[in-house]
Amino acid sequence: MELSQDLRQELLKAQRSEITEYYVYKAIAKTLPEEENRRIVEEIGEDEKRHYEIWKGYTGEEVPPNKIQIWLYTTISKLFGFTFGFKLMEMGEEKAQVNYEKIEDAIPEAKDVIQDENEHEDILLELLNEETLLYAGSVVLGLNDALVELTGALAGLTLAFSDVNIIALSGLITGIAASLSMAASEYLSTSSEESEKHPVKAAVYTGIAYIFTVALLILPYLLLENALSALAITITISIVIIALFNFYISVAKNEPFGRRFAEMAGISLGVAALSFFLGFLIRNWLGVDI
Repeated sequence: MELSQDLRQELLKAQRSEITEYYVYKAIAKTLPEEENRRIVEEIGEDEKRHYEIWKGYTGEEVPPNKIQIWLYTTISKLFGFTFGFKLMEMGEEKAQVNYEKIEDAIPEAKDVIQDENEHEDILLELLNEETLLYAGSVVLGLNDALVELTGALAGLTLAFSDVNIIALSGLITGIAASLSMAASEYLSTSSEESEKHPVKAAVYTGIAYIFTVALLILPYLLLENALSALAITITISIVIIALFNFYISVAKNEPFGRRFAEMAGISLGVAALSFFLGFLIRNWLGVDI
């Protein structure tokens, strides 16, 4: 059929998107140790290639993949997990720029092909089994508790004491003790549940998430001399951690970002504000000035 210039450009964009994703899936599949995950990813990749061949049948042109995107999404998948990398890629700008409505209007049979392949891809992505996502709940537990407890503790200590070294030392001791306590609690909780999670691994994920968060929140007190400035940076870091982690979960597990972010940020900042106020009251009540 004769293609208009606009339609040809949309089809060429679709080709480039599909062939790029094919090479990303192909590259990641080679790195997966689990045979079932590897099979699923290879199958998704072949779907993308078939999609590419369909559009090529109309344009009659070969289109090269976007090598930068192949490197980017392959690297992201290795660093943050293949499920996150794949789903982030599906949200990618290049694919969003393709006007599939224009393609469907001009090529009626393309509608069923696009729908079938997208549905098939969604089903396959849901079948992926990744350890990182299996233990996401343990990571959430570690992050959330560290953000709420330590941000609140540091806010209270900042008003109770003015010496950043004392605040940092107190916060570090509190954080380490709390991380061990949380890891132990997660171990016991997972042991008593019927779950695919291994209790030791769940405890390790919780403990590492807690310690990592503690280190970031205390860092400003080790670098700055003004306690209030350090607290402001700590709160900013807390909000950034909440935003980044909730973005990760919203992409990887298809959960809403806004509600989860607002809930975690509201609780963390609310506890910090309350602790800040209590620190002020206790300092004046006890007459402590350090």
